[in-house]
Amino acid sequence: MIATLIVAWIVFIILWKLLKATLKSALTIAAILILLNISFGITPQDIWYHVTQFAQTISQIQSGK
Repeated sequence: MIATLIVAWIVFIILWKLLKATLKSALTIAAILILLNISFGITPQDIWYHVTQFAQTISQIQSGK
């Protein structure tokens, strides 16, 4: 019973740290997107378009086209 509680506590701590890191990253990205939108009028769709274009360019370079 005690071993089960210790393992459960360790799993809880790991999940808590993972959740904190995920939320921190998500909030940072959201803040950056909001600042880009307010400062320069850049929308998340604009950023996503450029990210996908970049990925396609890298893919084409790797395939030798």
